[in-house]
Amino acid sequence: QVQLVESGGGLVQAGGSLTLSCAASGSIFSRYTMGWYRQAPGKQRELVARITSGGNSNYADSVKGRFTISRDNAKNTVYLQMNSLKPEDTAVYYCNAVRGFNLYWGQGTQVTVSS
Repeated sequence: QVQLVESGGGLVQAGGSLTLSCAASGSIFSRYTMGWYRQAPGKQRELVARITSGGNSNYADSVKGRFTISRDNAKNTVYLQMNSLKPEDTAVYYCNAVRGFNLYWGQGTQVTVSS
């Protein structure tokens, strides 16, 4: 069992930056692939970025070059550094953890980017 708690969301102006954090507890964090997803009103949840247990990462095309995912296994935490934010980045951001058939989600944190 893995519990995930996101933090760091908020209101920011376009062009600004935010860093989201997701703290994990309850299992061996380092063995999980960690991901950030987002869901805007009226839209499906979509992958933003993912980082494997080995540190390999991939990004949605819409955030490449602006967002960076990282993990600190000693702190059981995954981060999403978001730069050059755009109004279309406004969404609830969710953290997830995947290992085999096990999938866990956090409760989400709201990010609002004003124009």
